[in-house]
Amino acid sequence: MKRALILSLLIVIGLFARSHEAEAGETRDIVVAGGCFWCVESDFESVRGVKEVISGYTGGRGQNPTYKQVSRGGTGHYEAVRIIYDSGVVTRDQLYDMFFRSVDPTDAGGQFCDRGDSYRTAIFADGDAERQAAEAAKARAQAALGRQIVTPVLTAGTFWPAEDYHQDYYKGTSRVITRFGVIRQNDAYKRYREGCGRDQRVRQLWGSAAAFAH
Repeated sequence: MKRALILSLLIVIGLFARSHEAEAGETRDIVVAGGCFWCVESDFESVRGVKEVISGYTGGRGQNPTYKQVSRGGTGHYEAVRIIYDSGVVTRDQLYDMFFRSVDPTDAGGQFCDRGDSYRTAIFADGDAERQAAEAAKARAQAALGRQIVTPVLTAGTFWPAEDYHQDYYKGTSRVITRFGVIRQNDAYKRYREGCGRDQRVRQLWGSAAAFAH
């Protein structure tokens, strides 16, 4: 009788532990816009616990927007990314804090050298809990920076993945035509990022707290 009781207790404890382990390590996602989605994808795919980052468009009008339509303006879409992560390794709060410290959240007209509505910053919250977490991260960032943050927390809508050639652009090895000549895609990305002044501006704003500035 005693052995059966002990066995039953061990089974219950084991099930409880496994359920909590599964809960702690479940796959979740957030959607943010931080200017050029190539850069945001590159940044967050370097984070331990992030499984995948998908470049895309959200926040605008019309279905299945293309890069040409969004970059031309008028659709209201943002260049955005969906960050898919293991919540047992990295938390939503940590990712939101990294996001604010990887952009210029004081700029309402775009990011760095990229100007226009599609390059604005935003967090797209799916539900009340996500909105509260995003707003709390925004408040922390504003207190740390000591300046007004204009990045809005918006209600999440449909996220449209960008064209295949935009995914993992930063590590592609295809040859592309640029103003520097015909070079490999990953080299073109590095030159674009440096020329756009992204890391310089992030370091200027955030100093040692800058999340990804090279």
